[in-house]
Amino acid sequence: LKIVAAALRAFPRMNSSLDVASNEIVLKRYYHLGVAVDTERGLAVPVIRDVDQKNVIELSVELNGIAGRAREGKLTLDEMQGASFTGSNLGSRGTGHFAPIINHPEVGVLGVGRAERVPRYIDGELQPRLIMPISLAHDHRVNDGADGARFMSWIVDAIREPLLLAFE
Repeated sequence: LKIVAAALRAFPRMNSSLDVASNEIVLKRYYHLGVAVDTERGLAVPVIRDVDQKNVIELSVELNGIAGRAREGKLTLDEMQGASFTGSNLGSRGTGHFAPIINHPEVGVLGVGRAERVPRYIDGELQPRLIMPISLAHDHRVNDGADGARFMSWIVDAIREPLLLAFE
């Protein structure tokens, strides 16, 4: 959540919506992240607000609470509205790569798959590496493929070196 919020700050057009009627891109000045939660009644996407202003422990507590309320069917309408971007983690269900679906009116969604240890050649030597598939679906009317690639590269770099976020 922290990495995605920081990435959205670095790439503000990913944290936006498209107003088709006025043909304008509406940049969000907040970082409210939708989090897909699997429930018995189907997928729910509660929103964690102001992710950029909370620390990792606060986010963990809030995520566990809101996911629990989602699974119990106790979310309020307010808890389900107002996201500026969504994340979906099917890795917890054993899924690797997948194509997440954009939650309108947002313009992007990040999908995180299950990490697995795989062999990779590094400096000519076969070594085990933990690989986590991530995917991005985004509205190409707002961000083109190169924008998406830069956004994803930023996220990958931040996942590899998360302590660098402390120096933002």
